[in-house]
Amino acid sequence: MRDAFARTLYQIAKKNPKVFIVVADISPAASMALFQKEFPDRFINIGVAEQSMIGMCAGLAMRGCTAFAYTIATFAVYRPFEQIRDDLCYQNIPVAVVGVGGGVAYSTLGGTHHAQEDIAVMSALPNMSVIAPCDPLETELATWACSQSKGPVYLRLGKAGEPVLTADALEPFQFGKLRYLRKGKDVCIFSYGPIMKMAMEIGKKIEETGQTVSVISVHTLKPLDKEGITSALKAHQKVIVIEEHSEEGGLSAKTKQIAWENNADCRLFTFSLKDSFLHTYGSQQDIWKAHGLDACSILNELLIS
Repeated sequence: MRDAFARTLYQIAKKNPKVFIVVADISPAASMALFQKEFPDRFINIGVAEQSMIGMCAGLAMRGCTAFAYTIATFAVYRPFEQIRDDLCYQNIPVAVVGVGGGVAYSTLGGTHHAQEDIAVMSALPNMSVIAPCDPLETELATWACSQSKGPVYLRLGKAGEPVLTADALEPFQFGKLRYLRKGKDVCIFSYGPIMKMAMEIGKKIEETGQTVSVISVHTLKPLDKEGITSALKAHQKVIVIEEHSEEGGLSAKTKQIAWENNADCRLFTFSLKDSFLHTYGSQQDIWKAHGLDACSILNELLIS
């Protein structure tokens, strides 16, 4: 996904001479090598100075430039939070804050690199939009959307090696609207980000029981497509939310709120990262499993329920 972002930003920069990217001493900036080589004056590595990264992007945007701030998700959100709130959101400045390795993608680097509550934090900010694409194709479209945003936006990316999942999507990508990747009548699965791969695998397993399954990419977490979620809740007997984010303040909590407000009569199941720091070492999938986010555990709970 980070490579798809880099390729797309390069294409945008070729069309728009006012596109800048400011990175904070991040090693994956190597994926930006073509951008850096062709547009050296518009590639700025500010070093380990995330607060200055946001401030510089705000200044660029105020001068009419299109600015992207890019680093590991935890450092893109938490270290410069005051600057994001005051420099960007308070003044509604159109800067894209790009967090690579959202969720627990940087699994082996521990809790300091796990962005498991970033969507809740960024969604709480007035004027901030939040986008979390599920594959490289959605990443390309989301990057274009960020370049055209009229206000601040947080783009939450995976890391690398994510498969293409949306090539045969039933609906196009549209900022602020969920999209059906598959459509059924019995069960609906909401998801976003790299964990969408697991969601689609779970959908296929459920279909083996004779039920039909809708799989929906909720790529825009703010503004959330409440109307689309309400419609899906009413159209399916069982709705499942699978997300790589804390159970507090993420899609699961918001879907429950929408279901309550609309008196939805479907059965609703949510699977998120636990509201806890788990001291578990391993791959991203190992961390998911420790949080109960593995296909076997989810299918077993759905069967028991």
